[in-house]
Amino acid sequence: QAKYLAQIILVGAQVVGRAFMRALRQEFAASRAAADARGRSERPQSAAASRIIGISLQEAQQILNVSNLNAEEIQKNYDHLFKVNDKSVGGSFYLQSKVVRAKERLDEELRIQAKDEKEKGWKAET
Repeated sequence: QAKYLAQIILVGAQVVGRAFMRALRQEFAASRAAADARGRSERPQSAAASRIIGISLQEAQQILNVSNLNAEEIQKNYDHLFKVNDKSVGGSFYLQSKVVRAKERLDEELRIQAKDEKEKGWKAET
């Protein structure tokens, strides 16, 4: 009977292992597809900034609650969220760090847009 019990446990473990590997492969494929789609929707420089900073432009806009890239609005929302999430007033260091990363990402996007505008200006002059 111990032999049969061991076989049942072994077969059960194999089934669970295969299901886990299948789910892992599906999740990896979905993650890759989402990353590819995100990369296609952003300009190459913007996609690179998202990868470097570790946060997408859309996520950064959601965190700082801005719909368009307005430097004053970004700074105002950043200052507020940074203060309310300060650990000394009972805030969360994790949330505060997300606010900082979001600000960095939006600042980088503003820099990329300014560079693009400058390059367009040069091309129009020549």
